[in-house]
Amino acid sequence: MEVSREFIRKFTFIAGPLVLISYAFALSRLDDWDSLWGGVPETWITYIVPFMFIAAIGFLMYWWVALFKLDVAVFESLRWPWSESDGNGGQRLLLAYALFLIPSMLWIDSTIFHMNNSYSWTPILVIGILALASVGNIMFGLLAYGAMQDGVEGSRIMLLGSVFLGIQVILNDLIIWSAKFPWYQEKSGFRLFRNASIPSANADVVPAASINVLSCFR
Repeated sequence: MEVSREFIRKFTFIAGPLVLISYAFALSRLDDWDSLWGGVPETWITYIVPFMFIAAIGFLMYWWVALFKLDVAVFESLRWPWSESDGNGGQRLLLAYALFLIPSMLWIDSTIFHMNNSYSWTPILVIGILALASVGNIMFGLLAYGAMQDGVEGSRIMLLGSVFLGIQVILNDLIIWSAKFPWYQEKSGFRLFRNASIPSANADVVPAASINVLSCFR
């Protein structure tokens, strides 16, 4: 199936805002925003937050070059670094965007669902969503590197954009946040939703999840 650049543009124009809407809707129902930081130390948050904005810039750098600056022939020739070009660059790029944006729509709701229910399988769900977004991010980088091997103009900007994005999505979210989040901590001491009936107490709630700005567009 041939995937045009215009089709991917439309997909990102729809999916990107849906990521932001998912964050806005979830946060509007959440009493304690800091609870999303999980176990990330407060001293780390100061350094992590700027990378959310860097990730957003990186996403836009990649998006602009890949979907607006590349010639159609170059766009169609996008390939993995280990393979030959076969004209299916659009399919590869669409897969990367789908793996990145769709899980990004689901992350915050899945995290809140875990915080309110804490089933044995909910940590797998949340980390799995982050892992899928990270795979999409890695695919961005691989396609950019393949283009750089072919001497494509703008490929270095694409690669740099994927690195900016990966610092947040892969390092800060998938690795650091997942490792620090108190997955099985007792949650009876605090209220997550404004309409929740759980009484509030003086429980220690550790700060957490890097809200993937795209993460942000996560």
